[in-house]
Amino acid sequence: MSEASARRKPNVQPALLDTELEHLPPELRWREWMGRVEAVIFAATEPVPRDMLARVVGKSCNLDLVIDDIRAELAGRPYELVSVASGWQHRTKKVFSDVIHAAFGTAAGQGTKELSQSEALVLMCIAYFQPITRGELSSFFGKEVSRDLIGVLRAQELIASGPRSPQPGAPYTYVTTKNFLSQFGLDTLRQLPDFEALEDAGLLSKDKLLAGDIPVGFASGEVDGEEEDASASSEGIKFGT
Repeated sequence: MSEASARRKPNVQPALLDTELEHLPPELRWREWMGRVEAVIFAATEPVPRDMLARVVGKSCNLDLVIDDIRAELAGRPYELVSVASGWQHRTKKVFSDVIHAAFGTAAGQGTKELSQSEALVLMCIAYFQPITRGELSSFFGKEVSRDLIGVLRAQELIASGPRSPQPGAPYTYVTTKNFLSQFGLDTLRQLPDFEALEDAGLLSKDKLLAGDIPVGFASGEVDGEEEDASASSEGIKFGT
């Protein structure tokens, strides 16, 4: 290797990050860990999982307590730290949704394309009955669920291909994604309201679903309200309370 090549490819290893910070007093060490965790979450474009945050703090650091302390400090800020899609993410508080919509012209500033009622209904069915095939969705609604409709949900990364169905021909099934959880503010699918409980409460029924009726209490996160519009953004449809 020439001298010029050696200069272009210096053999310099990155310095290891001191995560234990044993030289610092306990209080300062905790503050540094808090700063690191919040910096990583702030810099990320998607929810940050626990194992990633664990790389920047000491082994004795309790990440749950760090998150709690960060949340407490953000109490008076217009944004908060939320647990979604098995990770953590900074999000603007819902009370500022109208302000952000006025500034950016998009729901909650997420830039998410609005879903039509048909798209919202199909997404709802996939969320509750996944893994489910397009044929099963079509049978459920009594009319064909088009590939184009499925394509819209896939393009927004709200659904993805699941395991092959044991049915003849082994068609693909569809499942919701981590982005679905993130968009709807869910940490896991276990936070979806129990379907039978929704039916018992009169908030949702298969008959209403098949009729193309999204009950307002289910769609808006409220128990009562006016007739909803023909379309809804993914920020507006609420699968949880």
